Amino acid sequence: MSKFLGKIHYWLFDKIAWFESLEQEIIDWGKGKSDLSMLQWEKESIEKFGAPVGKVALEDVIDTSNIHGWLQDKINRAELRQAFIITKVIDSANGESYKEDLKNIYKSQGTEAGTKHKGEYALETPDEIFNVINNYILEGMPCDRVNEVSENTKDAFSWFATTCLHTQYWNQVQGNVSNFYALREEWTRAFVEALSDEYAYEVKDENGHRLNTIYRK
Repeated sequence: MSKFLGKIHYWLFDKIAWFESLEQEIIDWGKGKSDLSMLQWEKESIEKFGAPVGKVALEDVIDTSNIHGWLQDKINRAELRQAFIITKVIDSANGESYKEDLKNIYKSQGTEAGTKHKGEYALETPDEIFNVINNYILEGMPCDRVNEVSENTKDAFSWFATTCLHTQYWNQVQGNVSNFYALREEWTRAFVEALSDEYAYEVKDENGHRLNTIYRK
C-alpha cells in the first residue's frame, strides 16, 4: 500500500499528528480543572467531528484511492475539534484566565519541538528557520499555497497568508479565530527561540495582514 504514497503525504500526516498532540495536551490539562467539562467536550468534539487519527502508520489507515481527500478530511476534523475545545474553554466562567494556561501549553510544545531540532540545521539564513517551522505548522494542503513572502534577506524573512484557512473552522464552532492566531504565535515564538540563539520572531499588522517575521538579533 505504501507504494502509492509519497514523502509529501507522510510529511503532511506528521503535521496532522503534531496538531492532534496539541489537542490532546489541552484535553489532558482541562481534565484537571474541576470547573471545566472537558470529558463532555471531548466526547462532543468526537461525535461532531470524528476521532483523532491517533498514533498509527499512515499506510495502515489512509484511503489510497483518495489520498488527497483523506488527508484534507483529517485536517478539517482536527481543526474543528481543536477550535471547538478551545472555544469551550475560553467561553467558560474562567475562560479569560485560562487563556494564559492555553498559551503556556503552546509555548511548552514549541520549546520542546525547537529544542529537539537545535543544532540539526545550519540555519545560516532566516528562511531556513521558516522551512523548519513549516514541518509543524498546519496551513491547509500544500496545494493551497497561502503563504506569500514579502522579504527574504540574510537577516530577515517575512511572510503573510493571502487568505485565512482557519476562520471557517472557528466560525463553525462559534469561536473567534483570533484566539487561534494568538496561540500559534506563542508556539512559533517559543519554537524559534529554542531552535536558535541567533534569531527571533515577531508579528505585526500590516495592511490588514498578519506579517510574520523571523529576524537576526
